[in-house]
Amino acid sequence: MEKGYLCPVLHAHLPYVRHPEYSDSFEEDWFFEAVSETYLPILRALENLTQDNIDWRLTISITPTLMEMLKDDLLIIRYIKHLEKLTELAEKEVHRTKNNPHFQKLAQMYLINFIDLKHYFIEIYSKDLIQAFSHFQELGKLEIITCAATHGYLPLMEINPEAIRAQIKIGIKNYQKHLKQKPRGIWLPECGYNLGIDSILKDEGIQFFFTDTHGILYAKPRPRYANFAPIYCPSGVAAFGRDLESSKQVWSAKDGYPGDSEYREFYRDIGFDLDYDYIKPYIHESGERINTGIKYYRITGITDHKEPYNPEQAIQKAALHAGNFLFNREKQAEYLYDILGKPPIIVAPYDAELFGHWWFEGPAWLEFLFRKIHFDQKIIKLITPTEYLKIFSKNQISTPNISSWGYKGYHEVWLEGNNDWIYRHLHKAAFRMTELANRFKNASGILKRALNQASRELLLAQSSDWAFIMKTGTVVEYAHNRTKEHIINFTKLYEGCLNNSIDEIKLKEIEEKNNLFSEIDYCDFASI
Repeated sequence: MEKGYLCPVLHAHLPYVRHPEYSDSFEEDWFFEAVSETYLPILRALENLTQDNIDWRLTISITPTLMEMLKDDLLIIRYIKHLEKLTELAEKEVHRTKNNPHFQKLAQMYLINFIDLKHYFIEIYSKDLIQAFSHFQELGKLEIITCAATHGYLPLMEINPEAIRAQIKIGIKNYQKHLKQKPRGIWLPECGYNLGIDSILKDEGIQFFFTDTHGILYAKPRPRYANFAPIYCPSGVAAFGRDLESSKQVWSAKDGYPGDSEYREFYRDIGFDLDYDYIKPYIHESGERINTGIKYYRITGITDHKEPYNPEQAIQKAALHAGNFLFNREKQAEYLYDILGKPPIIVAPYDAELFGHWWFEGPAWLEFLFRKIHFDQKIIKLITPTEYLKIFSKNQISTPNISSWGYKGYHEVWLEGNNDWIYRHLHKAAFRMTELANRFKNASGILKRALNQASRELLLAQSSDWAFIMKTGTVVEYAHNRTKEHIINFTKLYEGCLNNSIDEIKLKEIEEKNNLFSEIDYCDFASI
């Protein structure tokens, strides 16, 4: 009998970035990179495991904004063109590096990879990665959970419960549209929990969610099994807590695996390293340098002098690290089993984009880990939250603590001096949206279109990504512009609905630009 369970969770999320008004958008590259470097490599790893009859389990949240982008015709066309451009660049790199055997070998690796990516995307997955993931859910190997509609940070919406409920309801509806069934679980954006959120989840049929470690450790009453068993909120919804030890081994920039010297260096890309005239056709049309995904160096160490990347050595290190991770989980499970008197569940959640995008060898590490769990031991077993709750249906009732998995563990990342200005506008717009939904209960025609689009604009403004970017200081101007754009669009629609003066030309323009959530119903913002 196994002495513990490992529940790996990947949170796959991108903010809604779709810019038909531009022929080349920096932000759409976030999507292209994630598809090429994370989602397709993970799918291929899962295919390999399944073909070899490996009994694996994984939980993944695919956020509604990401689902909409994965199904968007414009983005699909642009992604294929993106791959074709990278393939052309890789072909040139094979020629350019002909006098450098080591770099040429890497260039050939990238060329083969880009060709394979296009083949898998078009021929194997028919340009539909949601269906590709859904296939594994149908096999019982993968559990796909939902998220709030636009990844809004729910604790900071508590002043307007209708806005929280709408984020959750629309997220669930979007899951149903794409996957033809209801989700059992949800990833609360940024693991942000506040008292009462679970009651809304219960009303909407959600059975479980995740919190950070201290969300469970500081629950009241104190959980007997700490965060190594879920607790039931008074509402009856289960809360699973993140395990610190397994998280640190993968997440930590200092102590985690991705920082190993043998792994590929993310920050050395030919988009910045090579001669400008040579690389210009493959960077942004404005002439600004960007990452191409072709990187020839390994991390090496804390030094500006980087050694060439060796894929064979890196893959060997990924296998070694997978074995180390498994060994640590075995010892952890054995220890906890003796202490708790029952098999613990070790919940290991990560941003999906860590695997492949930031940590090039991450998908290989994941595949090695699942193979080693299957063949090399009998101490731990992979499990999904739904499977666990079927086995252990009785759990302690306790109220989780307010928490997030952001810096310092609470709300500071999304509410501090760089981003606090947005909330007076978001709260005002949320109250106005509820006002509209209460007033126009049976709208039709252009009024209904305007009300639904107002809902979209509010949801897009509420995305936690904009506040996060303002805090981290990366592409701050873009985050400012997106917040302001959606609030302005919303306000004009609000006034047009109230004054019977909807600008149909403007409405059509923003409907075509911000066209997500075809299933949206503005009435989801109405008071209960």
